[in-house]
Amino acid sequence: MAQLRRARKLADVSWQLWSIRHGETEWSSSGRHTGRTDVPLSETGVGQARALGASLAGRRFALVLTSPLARAAATCRLAGYGDVAVPTADLCEWDYGEYEGRTTAEIRERQPGWTIWTHGPERGESVDAVGLRADRVIARATAAGGDVALFAHAHVLRILAARWLGLAADAGRLLALDTAAVSVLGFEREARVIRRWNQTP
Repeated sequence: MAQLRRARKLADVSWQLWSIRHGETEWSSSGRHTGRTDVPLSETGVGQARALGASLAGRRFALVLTSPLARAAATCRLAGYGDVAVPTADLCEWDYGEYEGRTTAEIRERQPGWTIWTHGPERGESVDAVGLRADRVIARATAAGGDVALFAHAHVLRILAARWLGLAADAGRLLALDTAAVSVLGFEREARVIRRWNQTP
């Protein structure tokens, strides 16, 4: 019985969580905060999404979750997972409120020293609220019974990685993430770790 329990425990830490940021958009290339605005992929972003499909090489996942926003859903589809993906609002990008579509430089004209991590958005979502959404995604992935892929956005995926590691949601500030980047969260023995981070095809 003890051997069976040990085997189950080892099985519980054998899976990986693949975190995939969407391809480039015109807003992401210009540094504009893109939360809930449904900006499509740019031509470059479409190429990045197709390259993701080649690099993933048809890897199978027990569960594929995607943000319902067009840039993430299109990246998922172009990478070859559109037919199995399940949209979830929990993977939507941070709601930037009044700062939607604005660059950091523009916001700092009114609020010197501003960052999304330290000040948050006016009339938007708190970093802890995004963290709670990330926790729900992690719980859903843990129950999937195998590797899980997430197609989503920079800030929500950075926050999710922080929460995976047991850190506060705002520790996502330490984890830069480029467009079309693949990261892999997993385990070292029972400890949750980052296996790969910010690798682009």
